[in-house]
Amino acid sequence: MRVIVKAVSELCITVGTLIVLFVAYLLFWTGVRADSAMSDQIDRLHRQWSTGDVRPEDATGERTVTVRDPEPYHPGRAFAIMYVPRLGFTWNKPVLEGTGTDVLRRGLAHYTGTARLGQEGNFAVAGHRRTYGDPFKDFPRLRRGDAVVLTDGTTWFTYRIDKGPYKTVPTDVEVIDPVPRKSGYTRPGRYLTLTTCDPEWGHSHRLIVWAHLDSTRPVETGEPEALRR
Repeated sequence: MRVIVKAVSELCITVGTLIVLFVAYLLFWTGVRADSAMSDQIDRLHRQWSTGDVRPEDATGERTVTVRDPEPYHPGRAFAIMYVPRLGFTWNKPVLEGTGTDVLRRGLAHYTGTARLGQEGNFAVAGHRRTYGDPFKDFPRLRRGDAVVLTDGTTWFTYRIDKGPYKTVPTDVEVIDPVPRKSGYTRPGRYLTLTTCDPEWGHSHRLIVWAHLDSTRPVETGEPEALRR
């Protein structure tokens, strides 16, 4: 009997240790790897944006950058950076194309098939609430009027939240429609939808916020007012 009790006790200790290690992995290691991956994505974007086709000097001695037509979003690749002042003035995350598991581990994920950044339609983006850097951990703090700012290297896009956080179920795919029915919008426009899981450590529901494009400005004119402390 003592042998059985001892074996059970040792098994419980082993299982408990494995659980602790797994939780530590979820809380710490995935965060470390995700933060590193997101920083790498942002660095790559900045390097990409700092280069371009340059025309020879004109009569004034100035150089101008050739403007190309917008490129398609490539699956798994970052194409923009998002800033949400409500979540902290140091909060910035890369936005990648597609919503695959690997993409969500490296940043925020653009729902393929929804609008391009700044264009008419619904630019929809998902992010983890917890694990993999906890990008949307404080999602419930978002409020109407909050700014969500994005840049694609040439333009600043400032969206303003109109509704949310709205709680729904994962099967409610209408939240990313061009004109989301429950958003309060009634006609086509330039919208933004952000989605994440709820509760904080679960995925039985989704939290949603909807925003409209409030303003744009060229990158060379400086940061938009929403990002100035």
